Formats: sequence, C-alpha cells, structure tokens
Amino acid sequence: MAAKMLLLALLAMVSSVAMASDPSPLQDFCVADKDSKVLVNGFVCKDPKVVKAEDFFFTGLDKAGDTGKKVGSNVTAVNVNKLAGLNTLGISMVRIDYAPRGLNAPHTHPRATEILTVIEGQLFVGFVTSNTDNGNRLFTKMLKKGDVFVFPQGLIHFQFNPGYTNTVAIGALSSQNPGTITIADAVFGSKPPISDEVLAKAFQVDKKTVDWLQAQF
Repeated sequence: MAAKMLLLALLAMVSSVAMASDPSPLQDFCVADKDSKVLVNGFVCKDPKVVKAEDFFFTGLDKAGDTGKKVGSNVTAVNVNKLAGLNTLGISMVRIDYAPRGLNAPHTHPRATEILTVIEGQLFVGFVTSNTDNGNRLFTKMLKKGDVFVFPQGLIHFQFNPGYTNTVAIGALSSQNPGTITIADAVFGSKPPISDEVLAKAFQVDKKTVDWLQAQF
C-alpha cells in the first residue's frame, strides 16, 4: 500500500510539472479566435481555413516607446493579445526602451522565464531568489550592447539604465501571455487598497508612511 501511495505521489508531481507551462500545440497552429465567446485556458482556435499570414505578423518594434513616465521606461509587448498566431506556441517578446537613468521597476512574470539582450546602451539588471533559510539572494550584472541575461520564471527582477543615453533591449518570454506583476503597483496601488495596518506591519514602518506611499499610486 505504501509503495502504491508513493507511486501516485510521484505521478502527481510529474503531472504538475508537465502542466506548469503553456500547453503544447496538438496541430501546426491554433490562431486565437478573439471573437469566440467560449472561455478556455488561452484562446479557442480560429478555423484554419480562414487563417491568413497577417495572423502571424506584427509590426512596430522598430519604433521607440514613450519613456516619459515617472520611472523612465516603456515596454512594448508582443504577446497573444497583440499577435493571434502565438496562441499555444508558448512564446512572446518585448521591446523595452529606457531613458537615461530609466528603470523597469521590480516585477515578476508568473508564467514565464525571460531572456533579455541589450541592443543599444547599457543596463544594470538583477533578480532575487525566493525565500530560503539563508534569506533572499540577489544576482546582479552590468550589461552592455550584445550581452544576454536570463530571469527565471516567477522571480522578482529589474533593469536600470545607469547611463546618460537611451537604452534599448529585446526580451523573449516562455509564454504566449507571461503576465506582469509590478511589485510597487501591486502592493501600494491595489484596488481596493491593502490595509495600511497590514502593510505597516509587513514593512515595519508607521501607517503614515504607508498612506503616503499608497497616495503615490
């Protein structure tokens, strides 16, 4: 009996790992049918007979994004919501523009690993490991043009342009819809807001500080 329970547990673990990423395609392609009312994990397939080359095409990554925001960066995402042909293919990409001293603030992609390369300029990048008995370890690296860095799935990471010229980077992600959780926005800008008592306790600061931070979002 114990052996059977162990076998079932191992099978459950293998199954959970196998299902932990985007589902593999069972046909050549499954172009997203954005007009379908059927709700599935992803998108329903468009009839292959009406699929066109445009379903696999996106234009515009040659254009710089507006970096006039407070943090000084802009992300142009090409995911299944922009490119229907990505449905079930388990991949997407981004162009990120950084103003001088611009930041892509600490964030996570709950459904994807990201690999990033610098096209122009320089970046200081890093990610933080999940909770361990030894705390949360920080890995950082200074990148120049042509350098590549990978951010493991689900881990908090960031990119900062320390220079005085614009920087451009291209990233690829292992999901058609990676999702993004920007830490500061989620913690201090949620709707409705998280209780200031909860956040004051978590960050070991007074409620006035929390209220001020929430007001910024």
